[in-house]
Amino acid sequence: MSAPLDGVRVVDVSNMLMAPYATQILGDMGAEVVKVESPGGDPVRGIGPMRHPGMGAIFLNVNRSKRSLVLDLKHPDGHAALLELIRGADVLVFNVRPQAMERLGLGYEAVRTVNPGIVYAGLFGYGQAGPYAAKPAFDDLIQGAVAVPWLSHLADGGEPRYAPTAIVDRGVALWAVGQITAALYCRARTGQGQKVEIPMFEMMASFVLGDHLAGHAFEPPLGALGYPRMLNPDRRPYRTRDGFVCVMIYTDRHWRSFFRALGREEEFDRDARYASMTARTQNIAALYRELAELLATRTTDEWLALFERADVPAMPLHTPETLVQDPHLQATGFFAFEEHPSEGRLRTMAFPSTWSATQPAASRPAPRLGEHSVEVLREIGYTPQRIAALLEGGVTAGPPAGEA
Repeated sequence: MSAPLDGVRVVDVSNMLMAPYATQILGDMGAEVVKVESPGGDPVRGIGPMRHPGMGAIFLNVNRSKRSLVLDLKHPDGHAALLELIRGADVLVFNVRPQAMERLGLGYEAVRTVNPGIVYAGLFGYGQAGPYAAKPAFDDLIQGAVAVPWLSHLADGGEPRYAPTAIVDRGVALWAVGQITAALYCRARTGQGQKVEIPMFEMMASFVLGDHLAGHAFEPPLGALGYPRMLNPDRRPYRTRDGFVCVMIYTDRHWRSFFRALGREEEFDRDARYASMTARTQNIAALYRELAELLATRTTDEWLALFERADVPAMPLHTPETLVQDPHLQATGFFAFEEHPSEGRLRTMAFPSTWSATQPAASRPAPRLGEHSVEVLREIGYTPQRIAALLEGGVTAGPPAGEA
């Protein structure tokens, strides 16, 4: 069967990580995605390791299921070619500030004049009604702005640190996929295109404060900001006699089952701190400290076996190296190998959801810079002579010499 977004045409004028990750997901779901790149290419192409210039590992993993078209959008002919491409598209995705889109002649009003039904989706730093509207934004900056590093400091008393993965870029990208597909559904019902602005700051503020608004969810406040369980220094992988274990003893049933497996159920019944979720939250610092001391007395395998018998959620602590070898991921076929036309043998990751009828999957490997420039320009009606003039003038480009 066809993929869920077959027939949807996406023009992607984004770069870096956030919006390209969103458009990769749309492409995996069947959308036809044309990645429009400047003659210098997406900067992420240069992040190694790589076998060939411009084909770094991160680029390969956020730009599959796309074709690459090089256009110099500051040149009138490049701008005209993009508008012609937009004319036949369903979605335009960008990740520069709206002010930059206006300067390029690609603001919403200009684009809807060419295509009134377009879903015009912008992923950028801040909502346009506030004083931060024109500020630049990156993952680290937004993490700081929504207090992620400070929460890590509150939890362990150490120096504030950014999360060591791109939680903002990838989180906002996932949010954007839902926004874009909902806008497409709305258009299918009403025939109306629209502008969809997806600001990183507001989205991540809702993400963080959903957990940590706490007492300030009420007016007047019923207590401090912050969810005590998440800010507990002992909410972490626990040391065992020979390593670490990750365990989530959370519900009433989990705690009772844990104490029963230890042969200490009467102790559980006598200790009022365990009586309810509310009581445990009020005493969480002491309970987690005691749990940490207990878990240090047995080996990781001994604890995992006990948690399995007690039906208490637990997992080993992976490193990136052991994650790649995880037996569950191996069994589910999450990893596979493919032969990339220019990059050789690559490890790939499956689309991480399972559909009964229209399973999404990568449709093509990540493209070389300008790999599809001539192909896409032909599709929008450009003659060979006109394409040759754009190539000669540097407005577009094909793959690097020797890779065509």
